[in-house]
Amino acid sequence: MKLIKSILAAACVLAAGSAAAVNPVPGTAASQPLLLKNATVHSVVAAPTVQDVLIQEGKIAAVGTNLTAPANAQVQDLTGKNLYPGLIALINQLGLIEVEAVRATRDDRETTATNPDLRAEVAFNADSAVIPTIRSNGFSHSLIYPSGALITGRSALMQLDGWNWQDALVQSSVGLHVNWPRMGIQTGWWVRDSVEQQQKRQAEQLAQLQDYFTAAHAYYLAEKAGLNRGRDSRWHAMLSFFEQQLPLFVHADDPRQMRQAMLLAQQYGVKLVIVGGRDSWRIADELAANQVAVIYTAPYGLPTRGDEAYDQAFSAPGVLKRAGVKFALSLDGFWDTRNLVFAAGHVTRYGLDPAAALRALTLDAAEIAGVADRLGSIEVGKSASLVLSSGDIFDYRGHQVEQMWIDGRNVDLDNKHKQLHRRYQQRYQQQGQVSAQP
Repeated sequence: MKLIKSILAAACVLAAGSAAAVNPVPGTAASQPLLLKNATVHSVVAAPTVQDVLIQEGKIAAVGTNLTAPANAQVQDLTGKNLYPGLIALINQLGLIEVEAVRATRDDRETTATNPDLRAEVAFNADSAVIPTIRSNGFSHSLIYPSGALITGRSALMQLDGWNWQDALVQSSVGLHVNWPRMGIQTGWWVRDSVEQQQKRQAEQLAQLQDYFTAAHAYYLAEKAGLNRGRDSRWHAMLSFFEQQLPLFVHADDPRQMRQAMLLAQQYGVKLVIVGGRDSWRIADELAANQVAVIYTAPYGLPTRGDEAYDQAFSAPGVLKRAGVKFALSLDGFWDTRNLVFAAGHVTRYGLDPAAALRALTLDAAEIAGVADRLGSIEVGKSASLVLSSGDIFDYRGHQVEQMWIDGRNVDLDNKHKQLHRRYQQRYQQQGQVSAQP
């Protein structure tokens, strides 16, 4: 009996200690139209201007000046505020990892090298305490992907205010993800393998990857001919890839990796997206000519080589833009995704204009994810996924996200960080009261 009481007491203490860190309740569908008046609207498709935005049934119903509020509409005056499309964070593992050092909280990868049938969305934890901290900085959507060895699985686009992964899912199977074998040679003191050993291992991995695609293509041809007598879940998941319906997302930084990936994409006639792209600026013209998009993940990167300028990683997005490469910005990870909005502001000091930086987190990101018909800009008919900031959303000093709507639902922007801030403010207030006593 004593043991049972001790367990119950401990459970009560844990519940009380975690009560302050409970995630906000997801928003409910609006029961009436909402007219947002006099905001500086950053529609992405036009220059920022003071306009009204009407939201009905989760969609943007009208955009213009002096809009008339429908009967029973709620009206909100946003004079002096900035209204943006909800930001889209591509390439992260938000909701798949809670605490990096605790294996039981990680569901971001499988152990085998071939997992094209792996769907990231089914592992998405909508109750993650990390998600509200990302949302509070203006991100309404996230593209999550599984990590791993070679063929890692398929990514999914999630909205960040749902009860479960089914609620959160926007688009399944956005792309097939491949970790391209390393091409460079490591020479640091920590490297134990010789140059020859590294080259041999790289050649083996590349041959293995090519064999996987050859086997999957043979399965595809047999399936079309009705010759398959069994079902291989791995290769069956790649049928849509060989039918040019599933884009190829290749994680690569080296130009040699990217060129090899382009050859593979050309061989099977599929759309290619480079993820990472640290050296993409070196072959920007080739990428543009082959219509290869880039999800650039190093906006805060350091120089890769001793002869590179200190700001090479910062200026790469500008180089891609001038070459005509479609790109999005990303910080590959999970909790640090919240800093991506400031990374976009950072690169505008190194050759990328602010309008392009906004597109890289909105419309261009939506196009890469294949959902530009629904998200990424403030246009009639699109999802009413919007974020309101009292200042420039990309500016550390002016950034102040005040409200967010996802599919027209008003989103609670509270999070664990804010809760802890409020809690420890009380500590100093209490100390001040004690010291003020005679």
